[in-house]
Amino acid sequence: MDEFDIERHADPELSEPILIEGLPGVGHVGKLAADHLIDEGDGELLCRIYSEHFPPQVTVEEGTTKLASAEFYAVTIDGVELVVLVADHQAGDGPGHYRLTDRFLDIAAEYGCERAFALGGIPTGELIEESGVIGAVNDADLTEPLEDVGVEFREDEPAGGIVGVSGLLLGLGGRRGLPVACLMGETSGYLVDPKSAHAVLDILSEHLGFDIDYAALDERAEEMEEVMAKMREMEQGTTPSDEDLRYIG
Repeated sequence: MDEFDIERHADPELSEPILIEGLPGVGHVGKLAADHLIDEGDGELLCRIYSEHFPPQVTVEEGTTKLASAEFYAVTIDGVELVVLVADHQAGDGPGHYRLTDRFLDIAAEYGCERAFALGGIPTGELIEESGVIGAVNDADLTEPLEDVGVEFREDEPAGGIVGVSGLLLGLGGRRGLPVACLMGETSGYLVDPKSAHAVLDILSEHLGFDIDYAALDERAEEMEEVMAKMREMEQGTTPSDEDLRYIG
């Protein structure tokens, strides 16, 4: 296989769409949010990218395998055109992150994307009730409009910086003159967190001016709330029943 193999699936007419990236990361916040946009906006598959930089594995669903890849989807919600980037994996090493992100930016440019949002999570290290959304931008002019819809910008946070494709979209995108904002939902870092994904999408939809149905995401959030309740019981020294333990596992 070549370094990159790209399958083209559709070529719709797009008018200055906005790139939205949501790959696996802390709490799977970005991936949950991006997948929800695709589902609710009846996303159309634009292309699928295979690469030797992805981990050497396949996913298995009901016995059927799928080689690691990334996908771009065209999504239109309330007249707002998005190009949504999703994947089940990130690159396996540092050089691979750079090479993949460069290729993603090339493809986004082909579709006419002139600004981008990277979606992700920021770990708190503890279970939380309400998720705030923390921001980082590669252009200071992006800060005020995001603060107006509730994004918080904290000095030197996240302390360890932003890694993976989200971080490189900010860095490499900035070198190309592409304005990029990263929206990070607060999450414990222990669990898949649809509630945090909802918080991120609330900010994104208000900022971009579209409405979205959250029923499917909220159902997953309720399931995770039950798991978190059991975890709180264990933290407080309450011994859950055998049935509870099977549920958490």
